[in-house]
Amino acid sequence: MIVTEYMENGALDIYLKDHEKDIGTYQLVGMLQGIANGMKYLSEMNYVHRDLAARNVLVNSNLECKVSDFGLSRILQDDLEGTYTTRGGKIPIRWTAPEAIAIRKFTSASDVWSFGIVMWEVMAFGERPYWEMNNHEVMKAINEGFRLPAPMDCPSAIYQLMQQCWQHDRLKRPRFSDIVSILDKLLKSPESLKTIADFDPRVSIRLPSTSGCDNTTFRSVPEWLESIKMSQYKDSFSSAGVTSMEQVLDLKPEDIANIGVRLPGHMKRIFYSILGLKDETTPLRVFAV
Repeated sequence: MIVTEYMENGALDIYLKDHEKDIGTYQLVGMLQGIANGMKYLSEMNYVHRDLAARNVLVNSNLECKVSDFGLSRILQDDLEGTYTTRGGKIPIRWTAPEAIAIRKFTSASDVWSFGIVMWEVMAFGERPYWEMNNHEVMKAINEGFRLPAPMDCPSAIYQLMQQCWQHDRLKRPRFSDIVSILDKLLKSPESLKTIADFDPRVSIRLPSTSGCDNTTFRSVPEWLESIKMSQYKDSFSSAGVTSMEQVLDLKPEDIANIGVRLPGHMKRIFYSILGLKDETTPLRVFAV
């Protein structure tokens, strides 16, 4: 039997989705610091986690985060380079470093890549990495150099650290000790978190399987909502009198809220898709009839 600390707030990804309006940037960075400290300890003990993701981080009543679920963790003792090689089993593609996917070699550096994805999850309040892309699309995009864009309102310093974690060359990624040091400095200088990274929602909505905006025309509002996985709002749009795609293009964030979309994540997804539709149809608005 293993006895562990009781973590009242459960899994981090679910907690973030449920409390998006309640958590500030400083608290989010504090959560990242807790996760980084846990991973620093694991790496110093010569362990690789292999499944680091927000779903495998637990949150207590003080919003302290602890790394959990060590079902895939292994001690690094195969060779002097500190690698663990596996020949089978499933790999969590969205969180796994490209070299670990390609040749199934796991190191502390591959955990660092995963930590970068966790950083993105935290700053995006539990949003799914790479949205609705399938695993094949994710691997192809990463190998072609794509990296997740900065979440809305993400500090530049935090996004820069994410990008360092996602260096294709694992030897160029920071160590967990470096990450802990960087996060400590940011928390001691809150002003450094006020500079926000550039945000372009069109980056995400142009990706495969995420918005249906890649030169696709929609015959109806329900068809469009279905394409962005928001079909639960079909009746809300209809009741509000938004029954044509021309009307959709004119919607502003406050209009979306008035329609009855209350969850911040859903509001973002709908509004980002509208921005993508505008971008695809500029200068002419043409829809299938």
